[in-house]
Amino acid sequence: MRYSLVIFDFDGTLADSFTFFVKAQHALAQRHGFNAIAEDRVDEMRRLGTRELLQEIGFPKWKLPIVAADFVRTMRDAPPMPLFPGIPDMLHHLRDGNVRLAILTSNSTDNVRRALGSELMDTLELVDGGVHMLGKHRRIARMLKQARVDASQAIYVGDHVSDGEAALRAGVAFGAVGWGYAHASALRAAGAQHLFDSVDELRLLAGS
Repeated sequence: MRYSLVIFDFDGTLADSFTFFVKAQHALAQRHGFNAIAEDRVDEMRRLGTRELLQEIGFPKWKLPIVAADFVRTMRDAPPMPLFPGIPDMLHHLRDGNVRLAILTSNSTDNVRRALGSELMDTLELVDGGVHMLGKHRRIARMLKQARVDASQAIYVGDHVSDGEAALRAGVAFGAVGWGYAHASALRAAGAQHLFDSVDELRLLAGS
């Protein structure tokens, strides 16, 4: 397993923001008129695909950019999101193994920068923020052109079913992490070529 370009999602993949999201979505639901996810249904919702989840909570797709922007603003006012243990060492390992690194996220580049800090930001070649959750395939394709990398040599690593759908449409491999927002079973169903159960396993993307 080795890829020339590894593109990471941010929330739930590199940053441990799920607890923050669960708390924030109650306020967002009240402001934007959709159903909040009760705590006792969180695990059930993690097993749904993105469109199934939106339908379950009465969330029209056209509201996604509006609510996502509100969520980003809410996170901007909070302390930087903590990274999952081992993420800094993993990024340095891949970079030292001559793997080119990028981040493609619905979150803002400012929130990414606050969480990673200058040292880890220096390991990245490209960062693209504010991406529509259901439109990531177009931005992946644009990132491939910027990096001049063939789709067969790239992988998108994420934790949402929509990440897998975007990777498939862009023609890149999909690497799913088992510690993020979506349950591993949903990510397998989304066609993940690789399922990573721990941060250390991401080191294999450098070939060793």
